[in-house]
Amino acid sequence: MADPAATPIPFLTDQLDIVIPTIRNLDFLEMWRPFFQHYHLIIVQDGDPSKVIKVPEGFDYELYNRNDINRILGPKASCISFKDSACRCFGYMVSKKKYIYTIDDDCFVAKDPSGKDINALQQHIKNLLCPSTPFFFNTLYDPYRDGADFVRGYPFSLREGAPTAVSHGLWLNIPDYDAPTQLVKPRERNTRYVDAVLTIPKGTLFPMCGMNLAFDRELIGPAMYFGLMGDGQPIGRYDDMWAGWCIKVICDHLGYGVKTGLPYIWHSKASNPFVNLKKEYKGIYWQEELIPFFQAAVLPKECTTVQKCYIELSKQVKAKLGSIDDYFLKLADAMVTWVEAWDELNPSAADSAEAKGPGK
Repeated sequence: MADPAATPIPFLTDQLDIVIPTIRNLDFLEMWRPFFQHYHLIIVQDGDPSKVIKVPEGFDYELYNRNDINRILGPKASCISFKDSACRCFGYMVSKKKYIYTIDDDCFVAKDPSGKDINALQQHIKNLLCPSTPFFFNTLYDPYRDGADFVRGYPFSLREGAPTAVSHGLWLNIPDYDAPTQLVKPRERNTRYVDAVLTIPKGTLFPMCGMNLAFDRELIGPAMYFGLMGDGQPIGRYDDMWAGWCIKVICDHLGYGVKTGLPYIWHSKASNPFVNLKKEYKGIYWQEELIPFFQAAVLPKECTTVQKCYIELSKQVKAKLGSIDDYFLKLADAMVTWVEAWDELNPSAADSAEAKGPGK
């Protein structure tokens, strides 16, 4: 349990929402109370909407179930997954804050090597407020951290860095493995704490995990769609992967950075590898074609906003991935529906993005 006496000063409390997808009571929030209690929570309830989800007292939150999603989005609710944690992206859409932090309900406060509780949220905020270096790799990792800098040979013209759109955190204890790896290494635990934050280079994809993730909603929010997963779909556990591939292509195009590394959370529970294999098996085959697709994806210069980039990407998905399976035709349509729903709920943000164009 985190020590209440060590409660930090709230940071950006009026600019950040915490989004949590769940099917159960949120007792895990008690451990996070010192770090989360001053922030607004958006809870997206998956599964049976008649089930009552209990939230510990003292938290400021709003809770949405499937009935709420259907009521708010109408026919466009079809783009939000059911019976899958991908439903969390509805929380991104209804938020009105600049930043989002999303965490799973089986993730707890980790400790650093000194035994001190890690304030994951504060580290994510530091990552997002600090520039990224996607265009040239710095061998001392994040040059903006205390005690680090740009190394000899790093171009001075690139030292201002790029705006950071995404901060991807990691996990101690249960690693984020796919089902085959879980089956081969059922007892493996991650005990290595690496004190580093890296910018993922431009042109390099990565496997994004959604259980400890923060992003600048104003920079990349309309592309943070977790796809069609779960009930009625042929695939699961690729929701965050899909979003990660999409946002990386778009960030590279618009000149934004994506960071990975600190902070760590404690992932407490390993999901059933046999259930996971049933969800993942098509994705395991499909990703061998999906990843080359995203590696080769090029967005035209006319795509000057995230929305335009995402719509263009949806067209390429339909044209180039539709032959793999009809699912991708359906997913491409859902990508368009998602952007339309986003703009309906965030009209001023859409107008602003259209006017400003990309950040450089």
